[in-house]
Amino acid sequence: MRGSVLAENGMRFDAGGHETWAPGGIAAVLVAVAVMNVAAVSWSGTATWIVQSLVLVVHCLVIHSQLTAVSSVRSAFARKGDPVLAGIDVAALLKAAESGFPSWTWKLANARNAVVFAASFLAPLVTATA
Repeated sequence: MRGSVLAENGMRFDAGGHETWAPGGIAAVLVAVAVMNVAAVSWSGTATWIVQSLVLVVHCLVIHSQLTAVSSVRSAFARKGDPVLAGIDVAALLKAAESGFPSWTWKLANARNAVVFAASFLAPLVTATA
């Protein structure tokens, strides 16, 4: 296999683009809503419900994309029409890519999941009872 086949087809595996700005943007919105709650802005409870609901939906979409990565990448490779791409063992490729992450990455991902699900449940509950 050519080592440049991904680049030749305009594909790359990295943490640029939306993997960088999306978490930062979401964190900024969450901080803004938290500040509104602390400042007792009249509509902060409504904002909390809306934002936490959106965070929960987006997070579920992220988890879905992670769980379906093999089929998604396989489909993306097939759409390119490159026979070399079509012949790549996608599961092995992704497993090799994942092996490059530090061992704590998966613990961090599990902690993120716990925090997002707990906060998406607790934040609206707390604002509703405040």
